[in-house]
Amino acid sequence: MSARTTQDDPSNAATGPVAATPQAVVETAAPAGSLTATATPRRLGGRWIEHWDPEDATLWHDGGKRIARRNLVISIFAEFLGFCVWALWSIVVPQLPAAGFALTVDQQFWLIAIPTLVGATLRIPYTLAVPIFGGRNWTIVSALLLVLPLTAMFLVVQDPTTPFPVMLGAAALAGLGGGNFASSMANISFFFPEREKGAALGWNAAGGNIGTAGVQLIVPLVIVAGAGIALERAALVFVPFVLLAAFLAWRLMDNLATAKADPRQFAVALREKHTWVISFIYIGTFGSFIGFSGAFPTLLKAQFPEVTLSIAFAGALVGSLSRPLGGILADRIGGVRITLVSFAVMAAGIVGAVWALGAHSFPWFFGSFLLLFVASGIGNGSVYRMIPAVFRLSGASAKAAAGCIGIAGAVGAFGGFLIPRGFALSTTLAGSLVPALWVFVGAYVVMGVVCWAVYGRGAMGEARV
Repeated sequence: MSARTTQDDPSNAATGPVAATPQAVVETAAPAGSLTATATPRRLGGRWIEHWDPEDATLWHDGGKRIARRNLVISIFAEFLGFCVWALWSIVVPQLPAAGFALTVDQQFWLIAIPTLVGATLRIPYTLAVPIFGGRNWTIVSALLLVLPLTAMFLVVQDPTTPFPVMLGAAALAGLGGGNFASSMANISFFFPEREKGAALGWNAAGGNIGTAGVQLIVPLVIVAGAGIALERAALVFVPFVLLAAFLAWRLMDNLATAKADPRQFAVALREKHTWVISFIYIGTFGSFIGFSGAFPTLLKAQFPEVTLSIAFAGALVGSLSRPLGGILADRIGGVRITLVSFAVMAAGIVGAVWALGAHSFPWFFGSFLLLFVASGIGNGSVYRMIPAVFRLSGASAKAAAGCIGIAGAVGAFGGFLIPRGFALSTTLAGSLVPALWVFVGAYVVMGVVCWAVYGRGAMGEARV
């Protein structure tokens, strides 16, 4: 069997693969009776692999594994930058008052929440873009699109008189970075065999999620370098890396002709009750990770102004790193059990944060939130582990399970919008974060009960979903 890659060449569109060269064609040993190469159909862009079957041991060991890993590395880098841009306003907003911006608490939380709302909305169309345009082509496009929110931020943060609607529009553009996660995960899933897909997607997801921690660590240091506060540097520092990611994708990634778009999987999933139950549960885990990651720097700045803001990166970091652990524990113990424990620990973390606010104890507040972030990361991994098992035991089709993954990811991300808006409403009406925190505790209790009632009893419970 062979993996054939067509390079960027104007002649390719009409004549098919170019002559075999080390750069143009990747050949692997072809056993007797293998599929022979045919003329390449007209396709958008170059570097198309016409035949790709990672389950074929010969193809995989004779070059396929190297191709898949090369695409994975570039995908992680591009997705990391997508998360950086998606989370950029979360660390810039707390610095706006010092730069002369007069914003209400509600306006600040809107600037934090709107990128998450846009990013969640883009997840499904970004997923479908990969089979339509090609994974390599879409990685180039989606990376270059990140220049738009970076340029918008560069312009608006230099003028404290910028109207709030204009700032909100600039923040909304950062949602483009949130869509990158969906397209990156969809693309990498096509490259790896089933036995290695979980690990590859785990690395891809973790590498992207760490972008939130990266931006919260780097930006506070960059904007204060030299004299005064220069918020525009928060945007400028990422532009060269975004351009580098687009170049590397153009030079080193591949499109797979075998990656097919099937919008019907979403239609099938929409009719399954388990899609909505799991999406509801995922709001509590992934939504908490995204929402608290975005709000955490602003919470620290408002409640403990004496603390350096760059320490906020630790929350997103531990939440990102704990996600693979959730999948591992779910494999051994069961996804439902791990998810229930995650909700219990998340609730305990919030109760600790409430106590810390009353005592004005930064160590307790910070430690409680780190506990919350770890539990949310573990819950993210365990909920995703539940999806294939739930749909298999319910007798639903594989298409429904695949569609659920995309829908749950999009719906779960909307939780990242609800959390900062909850803080804004609580602060405006009660002058305190505490009412919102208690509402979140109640939500975790409800989600835990739903998880146990639907999946912790009967056949699902016996199968340790």
